Amino acid sequence: MTNLDPASLVVHAGRPAREPDAPLTEPVTFAATYVAGGPLAYGRFGNPTWSALQDVLGELEGGRALAFASGMGATSAVLDLVPLGGRVVVPQHGYSGLLALLDQQAATGRVAVERVDIADTAAVADAVRDAAMLWAESPTNPALEVADLTSICTAAREAGAIVAVDNTFATPLLQRPLTLGADLVVHSATKFLSGHSDVVLGAVVTGGDSSGTTLYDELAARRRNLGAVPGPMEAWLALRGIRTLALRLDRAQHNALLLAQRLAEHPRVGRVRYPGLPDDPGHVLASRQMAGYGAVLAVEVAGDGADADRVCERVRLWVHATSLGGIESMLERRRRWPSESPTIPETLLRLSVGIEHVEDLWTDLDQALAAP
Repeated sequence: MTNLDPASLVVHAGRPAREPDAPLTEPVTFAATYVAGGPLAYGRFGNPTWSALQDVLGELEGGRALAFASGMGATSAVLDLVPLGGRVVVPQHGYSGLLALLDQQAATGRVAVERVDIADTAAVADAVRDAAMLWAESPTNPALEVADLTSICTAAREAGAIVAVDNTFATPLLQRPLTLGADLVVHSATKFLSGHSDVVLGAVVTGGDSSGTTLYDELAARRRNLGAVPGPMEAWLALRGIRTLALRLDRAQHNALLLAQRLAEHPRVGRVRYPGLPDDPGHVLASRQMAGYGAVLAVEVAGDGADADRVCERVRLWVHATSLGGIESMLERRRRWPSESPTIPETLLRLSVGIEHVEDLWTDLDQALAAP
């Protein structure tokens, strides 16, 4: 079904065979043990519900997918590909869980870490010389910087580095890093893919060529041996959630752009970070590289960190929470977390825009920003 539009793939990929009385949706298979003689063998090795989810993600990203117990489980498996003492190049503004894990590994000598402005293509190309892995985000979390994925993937692969791209913000509906030169795509399926704030799940997608097969086998072995396997119920919930991804993302993107435009003119906002705005530093590149600008934006509130915290306390419809990608709109001040990059402004709020009526979202934000 690879000739279908992604909006159709999310609905139809990963379905059971169309046979008389067959279920339309892959059922949840609760099984720790299987009768001997088949390919599954044991509950830690495979599950039909996992397979259905993996089929969808693989078709969407153009590769082969592996589901993991969490996004950090997927991330840890990918980083385990780096040889002892190998150097990993990462965005200076990236997911704080990734950066915290890398700092922990660097402290023990497991890896060496170099942080770089991922939007500075020349700086990335220079940094990946003799690197074992380039880990990229685009747009970045939470600064919404946009990387030239084609250029930095080319530079990294020419240097012999594995390229992993976290595609959580964009989703495969807006960006397919494997087609831009990445070796691996990583997702926190907790976020947009499942979309309902009720699942913790991760995924890795490898390319379809021989090198991709090797990486797939290595990652599958790590999942199996380290035990970072998803529960069948979580996989089923994510599979159900992904069926509406195109609709949810379309509505959320529409809301995000309108809110970004209004926030850019708000007297209590110093800066809006969103690649959908024409004056955003990443707008031109995102317009060329992506099929949309996503549903996450960041604003820098006038004042100090306490002023930004008060905005989070005053909202009524928006949810003050640390996650993103759900149907409900969420916001938080990122520097409230000690692991957040110190170069992220104290007043930066990350907004994950949901599917509510945009005027209700705006009214709530406006009153929270305007309150003394």
